[in-house]
Amino acid sequence: MSSKIWFITGCSTGFGRHIALAALAHGDNVVVTARRPETIADICEQYPKKTLALALDVTDAHQIDAAVSSAIGHFGAIDVLVNNAGYGYVGAIEEGEEAAVRQLFETNFFGVLALTKAVLPHMRQCGSGVILNNSSQAGLMANPGTGYYSASKYALEGLMEALSKEVAPFGIKVCSVQPGAFRTDWSGRSMQRTQTPIDDYHEHVGSRLDMIGEMDGKQPGDPVQAAQVFIDLAYMDEPPTQLLLGAGVLTTYREKLTAVEQSLDAWEAVTQGVDFAAGE
Repeated sequence: MSSKIWFITGCSTGFGRHIALAALAHGDNVVVTARRPETIADICEQYPKKTLALALDVTDAHQIDAAVSSAIGHFGAIDVLVNNAGYGYVGAIEEGEEAAVRQLFETNFFGVLALTKAVLPHMRQCGSGVILNNSSQAGLMANPGTGYYSASKYALEGLMEALSKEVAPFGIKVCSVQPGAFRTDWSGRSMQRTQTPIDDYHEHVGSRLDMIGEMDGKQPGDPVQAAQVFIDLAYMDEPPTQLLLGAGVLTTYREKLTAVEQSLDAWEAVTQGVDFAAGE
């Protein structure tokens, strides 16, 4: 089995770092990126011949173009793109600050879109490639306090579902991974919280956000094991379009699907009652 060349965003901490280390341990070459390259220097020192460290802010179009060009120039290809860079922003919908919400989408959605579009011409020319997106359970289920984060991930899920169908004829595979609660910095250092709280929301929104913050460092998911799943996905002949990670997200998503099925059944007559009669 030949080795692959990876391009991974957000490698300074969390999933990105673990995926990079797992790919390197597998014997692959990795373009390791972060907004501040000094945060990934230790990875490159450990694997000097197998890595290329690049500064990359996914909201900067010039950096995206330069990074993709440098990666292909250095290793000759990009076989696997991992869209991992992103962060959380929490608060009730009414509490959301417009500038903060727009910046969230610039990173979690538009940055992913821009980088993916920059890599696609190369993958189409090669007739192969794998795009792995580190999404979130929030891209499948929305809850009080994480609505804006969910919106950014729901948008990503819709984009990548369509993309998977568009690029399949070119031999390009697309898979979005939806982790549940994993022991990363998401609910700690990486999570931004609204600076304009409204008292009326404290009991049923603010208290939930406090709970999320208190989970930091105690989440059940192991990011090292999750990183290995990304390696497995990159080498699969037919990876799934979506893959949930973590027992908790599996349970809650099945509960949501059950509720959706019940709602479809309950409103079936109304749903079907708006069509023209047969033959009209």
